[in-house]
Amino acid sequence: MPDVSEVTGHPEKMDGRVKTLHPAIHAGILARREVQEDAVALERMGYETIDLVVVNLYPFRETVAGGASLDEAIEQIDIGGPTMIRSAAKNHASVLVVVDPADYERVLAALRDRTVDDELRRALALKVFRHTADYDAAIAAYLAEQTAGGATSKAGTVGGGTAADATSAGGFPDTLNLVLTKVQDLRYGENPDQAAAFYGEGGAPAGTMPALRQLHGKELSFNNLIDIDGAVLSVSPWADAERVACAVMKHTTPCGLAVGEDAADAYRRALATDPVSAFGGIVALNVPCTAEAADAMSSHFLEVIVAPSFEQGALDILTKKKNLRLIELAVTTPGEDELDYKRVRGGLLAQQRLRLRFPEDDWRIASEREPTEDEWRDLRFGWRACAMVKSNAIVLARDEQLIGIGAGQMSRVDASRIAVMKSTPRASPS
Repeated sequence: MPDVSEVTGHPEKMDGRVKTLHPAIHAGILARREVQEDAVALERMGYETIDLVVVNLYPFRETVAGGASLDEAIEQIDIGGPTMIRSAAKNHASVLVVVDPADYERVLAALRDRTVDDELRRALALKVFRHTADYDAAIAAYLAEQTAGGATSKAGTVGGGTAADATSAGGFPDTLNLVLTKVQDLRYGENPDQAAAFYGEGGAPAGTMPALRQLHGKELSFNNLIDIDGAVLSVSPWADAERVACAVMKHTTPCGLAVGEDAADAYRRALATDPVSAFGGIVALNVPCTAEAADAMSSHFLEVIVAPSFEQGALDILTKKKNLRLIELAVTTPGEDELDYKRVRGGLLAQQRLRLRFPEDDWRIASEREPTEDEWRDLRFGWRACAMVKSNAIVLARDEQLIGIGAGQMSRVDASRIAVMKSTPRASPS
Protein backbone atom coordinates (compact mmCIF):
# COMPACT_ATOMS: atom_id res chain seq x y z
CA MET A 1 0.00 0.00 0.00
CA PRO A 2 1.55 3.33 -1.03
CA ASP A 3 2.27 6.11 1.47
CA VAL A 4 0.06 9.19 1.32
CA SER A 5 2.92 11.29 -0.06
CA GLU A 6 3.31 8.81 -2.94
CA VAL A 7 -0.39 9.22 -3.81
CA THR A 8 -0.38 13.02 -3.62
CA GLY A 9 3.10 13.55 -5.04
CA HIS A 10 3.83 15.95 -2.19
CA PRO A 11 5.63 15.41 1.13
CA GLU A 12 3.97 16.20 4.46
CA LYS A 13 4.13 19.86 5.39
CA MET A 14 4.09 21.88 8.61
CA ASP A 15 4.82 18.95 10.94
CA GLY A 16 2.08 16.87 9.38
CA ARG A 17 -0.62 19.53 9.49
CA VAL A 18 -0.95 19.26 5.70
CA LYS A 19 -0.87 15.67 4.56
CA THR A 20 -4.16 14.32 3.18
CA LEU A 21 -5.67 17.67 2.19
CA HIS A 22 -5.04 17.14 -1.51
CA PRO A 23 -7.22 16.57 -4.63
CA ALA A 24 -5.61 13.16 -5.19
CA ILE A 25 -7.14 11.98 -1.93
CA HIS A 26 -10.49 13.70 -2.02
CA ALA A 27 -11.13 13.25 -5.74
CA GLY A 28 -10.46 9.54 -5.26
CA ILE A 29 -12.95 9.40 -2.39
CA LEU A 30 -15.67 11.67 -3.81
CA ALA A 31 -15.71 10.49 -7.41
CA ARG A 32 -19.17 9.15 -8.29
CA ARG A 33 -18.64 5.76 -9.82
CA GLU A 34 -21.79 5.96 -11.91
CA VAL A 35 -20.94 9.39 -13.40
CA GLN A 36 -18.80 9.10 -16.51
CA GLU A 37 -17.54 12.68 -16.26
CA ASP A 38 -16.06 11.93 -12.80
CA ALA A 39 -14.17 8.94 -14.18
CA VAL A 40 -12.82 11.04 -17.06
CA ALA A 41 -11.69 13.77 -14.66
CA LEU A 42 -9.83 11.24 -12.51
CA GLU A 43 -8.11 9.72 -15.53
CA ARG A 44 -7.12 13.16 -16.84
CA MET A 45 -5.51 14.03 -13.48
CA GLY A 46 -3.91 10.64 -13.07
CA TYR A 47 -5.81 9.86 -9.86
CA GLU A 48 -7.39 6.59 -8.78
CA THR A 49 -10.57 5.84 -6.84
CA ILE A 50 -10.40 5.10 -3.13
CA ASP A 51 -12.96 2.51 -2.07
CA LEU A 52 -12.23 2.10 1.67
CA VAL A 53 -11.43 4.76 4.26
CA VAL A 54 -10.48 3.75 7.81
CA VAL A 55 -9.57 6.58 10.20
CA ASN A 56 -8.96 6.97 13.93
CA LEU A 57 -9.17 10.67 14.75
CA TYR A 58 -6.60 12.40 16.92
CA PRO A 59 -7.49 11.75 20.60
CA PHE A 60 -8.62 15.29 21.43
CA ARG A 61 -10.99 14.40 24.29
CA GLU A 62 -8.44 12.10 25.93
CA THR A 63 -5.72 14.74 25.58
CA VAL A 64 -7.65 17.50 27.34
CA ALA A 65 -8.89 15.05 29.98
CA GLY A 66 -5.24 14.44 30.85
CA GLY A 67 -4.68 18.10 31.69
CA ALA A 68 -2.96 19.15 28.47
CA SER A 69 -2.08 22.79 27.84
CA LEU A 70 -4.04 24.86 25.34
CA ASP A 71 -1.24 24.54 22.75
CA GLU A 72 -1.14 20.76 23.20
CA ALA A 73 -4.91 20.57 22.88
CA ILE A 74 -4.89 22.62 19.69
CA GLU A 75 -2.39 20.23 18.10
CA GLN A 76 -4.81 17.37 18.77
CA ILE A 77 -7.57 18.95 16.67
CA ASP A 78 -7.73 16.64 13.68
CA ILE A 79 -8.37 18.30 10.32
CA GLY A 80 -7.49 15.77 7.65
CA GLY A 81 -9.16 12.84 9.38
CA PRO A 82 -12.63 14.38 9.74
CA THR A 83 -12.40 15.75 6.21
CA MET A 84 -11.65 12.33 4.73
CA ILE A 85 -14.33 10.49 6.64
CA ARG A 86 -16.95 13.12 5.88
CA SER A 87 -16.07 12.88 2.20
CA ALA A 88 -16.32 9.10 2.35
CA ALA A 89 -19.60 9.22 4.25
CA LYS A 90 -21.06 11.57 1.68
CA ASN A 91 -20.09 9.14 -1.06
CA HIS A 92 -20.98 6.03 0.95
CA ALA A 93 -22.78 4.53 -2.03
CA SER A 94 -19.32 3.87 -3.44
CA VAL A 95 -16.96 4.08 -0.45
CA LEU A 96 -16.89 2.09 2.77
CA VAL A 97 -15.88 4.23 5.74
CA VAL A 98 -14.96 2.87 9.17
CA VAL A 99 -14.40 4.96 12.32
CA ASP A 100 -15.22 2.42 15.01
CA PRO A 101 -12.72 -0.41 15.65
CA ALA A 102 -15.68 -2.53 16.76
CA ASP A 103 -16.73 -2.59 13.09
CA TYR A 104 -13.44 -3.95 11.73
CA GLU A 105 -14.41 -7.62 11.85
CA ARG A 106 -17.88 -6.89 10.50
CA VAL A 107 -16.50 -5.01 7.51
CA LEU A 108 -13.74 -7.54 6.82
CA ALA A 109 -16.28 -10.36 6.88
CA ALA A 110 -18.55 -8.50 4.45
CA LEU A 111 -15.62 -7.88 2.09
CA ARG A 112 -14.50 -11.51 2.25
CA ASP A 113 -18.01 -12.82 1.67
CA ARG A 114 -18.85 -10.14 -0.92
CA THR A 115 -21.94 -9.20 1.09
CA VAL A 116 -21.38 -5.43 1.32
CA ASP A 117 -24.83 -3.89 0.82
CA ASP A 118 -26.50 -0.50 1.01
CA GLU A 119 -27.66 -1.08 4.57
CA LEU A 120 -24.09 -1.61 5.79
CA ARG A 121 -22.84 1.41 3.86
CA ARG A 122 -25.54 3.69 5.33
CA ALA A 123 -24.96 2.40 8.85
CA LEU A 124 -21.24 3.14 8.62
CA ALA A 125 -21.90 6.60 7.14
CA LEU A 126 -24.30 7.40 9.95
CA LYS A 127 -21.60 6.51 12.47
CA VAL A 128 -19.26 8.96 10.77
CA PHE A 129 -21.54 11.96 11.10
CA ARG A 130 -22.37 11.11 14.71
CA HIS A 131 -18.66 10.68 15.39
CA THR A 132 -17.65 14.01 13.86
CA ALA A 133 -20.51 15.80 15.60
CA ASP A 134 -19.30 14.46 18.94
CA TYR A 135 -15.70 15.33 18.10
CA ASP A 136 -16.56 18.92 17.17
CA ALA A 137 -18.74 19.21 20.27
CA ALA A 138 -15.80 18.26 22.49
CA ILE A 139 -13.57 20.86 20.82
CA ALA A 140 -16.19 23.61 21.08
CA ALA A 141 -16.82 22.77 24.72
CA TYR A 142 -13.11 22.88 25.56
CA LEU A 143 -12.59 26.22 23.82
CA ALA A 144 -15.65 27.65 25.57
CA GLU A 145 -14.11 26.68 28.92
CA GLN A 146 -10.83 28.36 27.93
CA THR A 147 -12.53 31.62 26.94
CA ALA A 148 -11.90 34.40 29.46
CA GLY A 149 -10.09 31.98 31.75
CA GLY A 150 -13.01 29.61 32.02
CA ALA A 151 -15.51 32.32 32.95
CA THR A 152 -17.94 31.01 30.36
CA SER A 153 -18.17 27.50 31.74
CA LYS A 154 -21.96 27.78 31.89
CA ALA A 155 -21.85 27.99 28.13
CA GLY A 156 -19.79 24.86 27.88
CA THR A 157 -21.04 21.33 27.97
CA VAL A 158 -23.31 19.28 30.03
CA GLY A 159 -24.05 15.88 28.64
CA GLY A 160 -21.37 16.43 26.03
CA GLY A 161 -23.16 19.53 24.77
CA THR A 162 -21.64 22.73 23.48
CA ALA A 163 -22.71 26.31 23.32
CA ALA A 164 -22.66 28.11 20.01
CA ASP A 165 -22.87 31.52 21.69
CA ALA A 166 -21.66 32.21 25.20
CA THR A 167 -22.69 35.85 25.36
CA SER A 168 -26.43 35.64 25.91
CA ALA A 169 -28.12 37.26 28.90
CA GLY A 170 -27.44 35.54 32.19
CA GLY A 171 -24.46 33.67 30.80
CA PHE A 172 -26.59 30.95 29.21
CA PRO A 173 -25.81 30.04 25.59
CA ASP A 174 -28.12 30.87 22.72
CA THR A 175 -27.60 27.43 21.18
CA LEU A 176 -26.81 24.05 22.73
CA ASN A 177 -25.59 20.98 20.87
CA LEU A 178 -25.96 17.91 23.04
CA VAL A 179 -24.04 14.79 22.09
CA LEU A 180 -24.34 11.71 24.29
CA THR A 181 -23.12 8.15 23.82
CA LYS A 182 -25.21 5.15 24.78
CA VAL A 183 -23.74 3.42 27.82
CA GLN A 184 -26.21 0.56 27.90
CA ASP A 185 -29.74 -0.55 27.16
CA LEU A 186 -31.91 -1.01 30.24
CA ARG A 187 -34.41 -3.74 30.99
CA TYR A 188 -37.19 -1.17 31.00
CA GLY A 189 -37.87 2.40 32.02
CA GLU A 190 -39.63 3.93 34.99
CA ASN A 191 -42.45 1.45 34.37
CA PRO A 192 -42.25 -2.04 32.81
CA ASP A 193 -44.02 -0.97 29.62
CA GLN A 194 -41.43 1.73 28.82
CA ALA A 195 -38.26 0.92 26.84
CA ALA A 196 -35.16 2.73 28.13
CA ALA A 197 -31.43 3.27 27.67
CA PHE A 198 -28.65 5.07 29.55
CA TYR A 199 -26.64 7.73 27.69
CA GLY A 200 -23.51 9.35 29.05
CA GLU A 201 -21.17 12.24 28.50
CA GLY A 202 -17.91 11.61 26.69
CA GLY A 203 -14.91 10.78 28.83
CA ALA A 204 -16.89 9.64 31.91
CA PRO A 205 -15.08 11.84 34.49
CA ALA A 206 -14.64 10.40 37.98
CA GLY A 207 -17.79 10.75 40.06
CA THR A 208 -20.15 10.81 37.08
CA MET A 209 -22.64 8.05 36.46
CA PRO A 210 -21.02 6.58 33.31
CA ALA A 211 -17.89 6.00 35.43
CA LEU A 212 -19.64 3.71 37.92
CA ARG A 213 -18.38 0.13 38.16
CA GLN A 214 -20.72 -2.68 39.17
CA LEU A 215 -19.00 -5.30 41.29
CA HIS A 216 -21.92 -7.60 42.07
CA GLY A 217 -25.64 -8.14 41.75
CA LYS A 218 -28.33 -8.12 39.14
CA GLU A 219 -28.63 -5.64 36.32
CA LEU A 220 -29.19 -1.99 37.19
CA SER A 221 -32.58 -0.52 36.33
CA PHE A 222 -33.69 2.93 35.18
CA ASN A 223 -34.92 3.77 38.68
CA ASN A 224 -31.75 2.37 40.26
CA LEU A 225 -29.60 4.74 38.23
CA ILE A 226 -31.68 7.76 39.21
CA ASP A 227 -31.54 6.84 42.89
CA ILE A 228 -27.81 6.04 42.79
CA ASP A 229 -27.15 9.50 41.38
CA GLY A 230 -29.34 11.10 44.04
CA ALA A 231 -27.78 9.10 46.86
CA VAL A 232 -24.24 10.01 45.82
CA LEU A 233 -25.22 13.67 45.41
CA SER A 234 -26.67 13.55 48.94
CA VAL A 235 -23.27 12.68 50.42
CA SER A 236 -21.26 14.84 48.01
CA PRO A 237 -21.25 17.90 50.35
CA TRP A 238 -18.82 15.76 52.38
CA ALA A 239 -16.84 14.68 49.31
CA ASP A 240 -13.60 15.80 50.93
CA ALA A 241 -14.28 13.22 53.68
CA GLU A 242 -14.16 15.89 56.40
CA ARG A 243 -16.82 13.72 57.97
CA VAL A 244 -18.05 10.24 57.13
CA ALA A 245 -21.50 10.59 55.55
CA CYS A 246 -24.18 8.08 54.62
CA ALA A 247 -27.45 8.54 52.73
CA VAL A 248 -30.36 6.16 52.24
CA MET A 249 -32.30 6.99 49.07
CA LYS A 250 -35.80 5.82 48.16
CA HIS A 251 -37.79 6.96 45.14
CA THR A 252 -35.48 9.93 44.40
CA THR A 253 -35.64 11.37 47.93
CA PRO A 254 -33.45 10.66 50.97
CA CYS A 255 -35.21 8.77 53.75
CA GLY A 256 -32.09 8.91 55.87
CA LEU A 257 -28.92 11.00 56.06
CA ALA A 258 -26.31 11.34 58.77
CA VAL A 259 -22.63 11.72 59.49
CA GLY A 260 -20.80 9.47 61.90
CA GLU A 261 -17.49 8.42 63.34
CA ASP A 262 -17.01 5.73 60.70
CA ALA A 263 -18.93 4.06 57.87
CA ALA A 264 -20.82 1.69 60.13
CA ASP A 265 -21.81 4.45 62.56
CA ALA A 266 -22.93 6.77 59.74
CA TYR A 267 -25.06 3.97 58.23
CA ARG A 268 -26.76 3.11 61.52
CA ARG A 269 -27.55 6.77 62.15
CA ALA A 270 -28.88 7.28 58.59
CA LEU A 271 -31.01 4.14 58.82
CA ALA A 272 -32.48 5.33 62.12
CA THR A 273 -34.07 8.34 60.38
CA ASP A 274 -36.79 6.17 58.86
CA PRO A 275 -36.01 2.42 58.93
CA VAL A 276 -39.43 1.52 57.49
CA SER A 277 -38.98 3.64 54.34
CA ALA A 278 -35.39 2.40 54.00
CA PHE A 279 -36.67 -1.08 53.07
CA GLY A 280 -35.44 -1.72 49.52
CA GLY A 281 -33.49 1.53 49.51
CA ILE A 282 -30.15 2.57 48.07
CA VAL A 283 -27.27 3.36 50.42
CA ALA A 284 -24.38 5.67 49.54
CA LEU A 285 -21.18 6.28 51.51
CA ASN A 286 -18.59 8.97 50.90
CA VAL A 287 -15.83 6.64 52.19
CA PRO A 288 -14.90 3.01 51.48
CA CYS A 289 -17.38 0.43 52.73
CA THR A 290 -15.82 -1.47 55.63
CA ALA A 291 -16.54 -4.97 56.84
CA GLU A 292 -18.24 -3.54 59.93
CA ALA A 293 -20.52 -1.35 57.80
CA ALA A 294 -21.25 -4.30 55.50
CA ASP A 295 -22.19 -6.44 58.48
CA ALA A 296 -24.65 -3.76 59.64
CA MET A 297 -26.13 -3.46 56.14
CA SER A 298 -26.45 -7.21 55.60
CA SER A 299 -29.27 -7.49 58.12
CA HIS A 300 -31.53 -5.18 56.06
CA PHE A 301 -33.06 -5.52 52.59
CA LEU A 302 -31.29 -3.06 50.31
CA GLU A 303 -31.29 -2.78 46.53
CA VAL A 304 -27.93 -1.06 46.00
CA ILE A 305 -24.88 -0.07 48.02
CA VAL A 306 -22.59 2.49 46.42
CA ALA A 307 -19.22 3.61 47.78
CA PRO A 308 -15.85 4.82 46.43
CA SER A 309 -14.53 1.29 47.13
CA PHE A 310 -15.23 -1.85 49.14
CA GLU A 311 -12.85 -3.56 51.52
CA GLN A 312 -12.39 -7.26 50.79
CA GLY A 313 -14.08 -8.10 54.09
CA ALA A 314 -17.10 -6.08 53.02
CA LEU A 315 -17.27 -7.91 49.68
CA ASP A 316 -17.05 -11.26 51.43
CA ILE A 317 -20.14 -10.35 53.45
CA LEU A 318 -22.23 -8.55 50.85
CA THR A 319 -21.69 -10.84 47.86
CA LYS A 320 -23.53 -13.57 49.75
CA LYS A 321 -26.68 -11.68 48.72
CA LYS A 322 -27.14 -12.74 45.10
CA ASN A 323 -29.21 -9.78 43.88
CA LEU A 324 -27.68 -6.97 45.95
CA ARG A 325 -25.99 -4.54 43.58
CA LEU A 326 -22.57 -3.27 44.70
CA ILE A 327 -21.37 -0.16 42.90
CA GLU A 328 -18.00 1.59 43.02
CA LEU A 329 -18.29 5.30 42.27
CA ALA A 330 -16.13 8.18 43.43
CA VAL A 331 -17.90 10.87 45.44
CA THR A 332 -17.14 14.31 44.04
CA THR A 333 -18.70 17.75 44.43
CA PRO A 334 -20.55 18.81 41.23
CA GLY A 335 -19.40 22.09 39.73
CA GLU A 336 -21.84 24.88 40.46
CA ASP A 337 -21.44 26.18 36.89
CA GLU A 338 -22.59 22.90 35.35
CA LEU A 339 -25.96 23.01 33.67
CA ASP A 340 -28.80 20.74 34.76
CA TYR A 341 -31.57 19.93 32.30
CA LYS A 342 -35.24 19.12 32.66
CA ARG A 343 -37.08 17.71 29.67
CA VAL A 344 -40.33 19.30 28.55
CA ARG A 345 -42.26 18.51 25.39
CA GLY A 346 -40.42 20.14 22.51
CA GLY A 347 -37.48 21.43 24.51
CA LEU A 348 -35.26 21.57 27.58
CA LEU A 349 -35.11 23.80 30.63
CA ALA A 350 -31.58 24.61 31.76
CA GLN A 351 -30.41 25.75 35.17
CA GLN A 352 -27.26 25.77 37.25
CA ARG A 353 -26.63 22.69 39.34
CA LEU A 354 -28.21 22.72 42.79
CA ARG A 355 -25.83 24.11 45.40
CA LEU A 356 -25.13 21.59 48.13
CA ARG A 357 -22.97 23.94 50.21
CA PHE A 358 -24.25 27.36 51.12
CA PRO A 359 -22.24 30.55 51.83
CA GLU A 360 -23.06 31.88 55.26
CA ASP A 361 -22.16 35.52 54.69
CA ASP A 362 -25.80 36.51 54.18
CA TRP A 363 -27.34 34.25 56.83
CA ARG A 364 -29.66 36.22 59.10
CA ILE A 365 -30.72 35.10 62.57
CA ALA A 366 -34.52 35.30 62.76
CA SER A 367 -34.82 34.28 66.41
CA GLU A 368 -34.18 36.42 69.44
CA ARG A 369 -31.63 33.91 70.72
CA GLU A 370 -28.33 33.36 68.91
CA PRO A 371 -27.82 29.70 67.91
CA THR A 372 -25.29 27.73 69.91
CA GLU A 373 -22.27 26.19 68.22
CA ASP A 374 -24.02 22.80 68.17
CA GLU A 375 -27.10 24.40 66.60
CA TRP A 376 -24.96 26.13 63.95
CA ARG A 377 -23.41 22.75 63.17
CA ASP A 378 -26.85 21.17 62.76
CA LEU A 379 -28.09 24.10 60.66
CA ARG A 380 -25.21 23.58 58.24
CA PHE A 381 -26.00 19.89 58.11
CA GLY A 382 -29.72 20.54 57.64
CA TRP A 383 -29.19 22.92 54.72
CA ARG A 384 -27.00 20.38 52.95
CA ALA A 385 -29.50 17.59 53.59
CA CYS A 386 -32.57 19.62 52.65
CA ALA A 387 -31.15 20.41 49.22
CA MET A 388 -31.80 16.84 48.07
CA VAL A 389 -35.35 16.50 49.44
CA LYS A 390 -38.08 17.04 46.85
CA SER A 391 -40.89 19.61 46.69
CA ASN A 392 -41.60 21.84 49.69
CA ALA A 393 -38.82 20.10 51.55
CA ILE A 394 -38.90 20.10 55.33
CA VAL A 395 -36.24 18.35 57.40
CA LEU A 396 -35.61 18.06 61.12
CA ALA A 397 -31.99 17.53 62.15
CA ARG A 398 -30.11 16.99 65.39
CA ASP A 399 -26.51 15.94 66.04
CA GLU A 400 -25.82 15.90 62.27
CA GLN A 401 -28.52 13.34 61.64
CA LEU A 402 -31.88 13.69 59.93
CA ILE A 403 -34.60 12.77 62.39
CA GLY A 404 -37.65 13.72 60.32
CA ILE A 405 -38.29 14.33 56.61
CA GLY A 406 -41.33 15.84 54.91
CA ALA A 407 -41.18 15.68 51.11
CA GLY A 408 -43.28 15.67 47.96
CA GLN A 409 -46.21 17.66 49.32
CA MET A 410 -48.10 20.48 47.66
CA SER A 411 -48.30 22.29 51.02
CA ARG A 412 -45.36 23.17 53.25
CA VAL A 413 -47.71 22.84 56.20
CA ASP A 414 -48.43 19.22 55.28
CA ALA A 415 -44.72 18.59 54.66
CA SER A 416 -43.98 19.96 58.13
CA ARG A 417 -46.62 17.74 59.71
CA ILE A 418 -45.20 14.70 57.95
CA ALA A 419 -41.67 15.54 59.09
CA VAL A 420 -42.84 15.73 62.70
CA MET A 421 -45.01 12.63 62.35
CA LYS A 422 -42.12 10.62 60.88
CA SER A 423 -39.54 11.96 63.31
CA THR A 424 -37.62 9.70 65.60
CA PRO A 425 -37.71 10.13 69.40
CA ARG A 426 -34.53 12.21 69.03
CA ALA A 427 -36.79 15.01 67.76
CA SER A 428 -38.12 15.56 71.27
CA PRO A 429 -36.44 18.33 73.28
CA SER A 430 -33.76 16.96 75.58
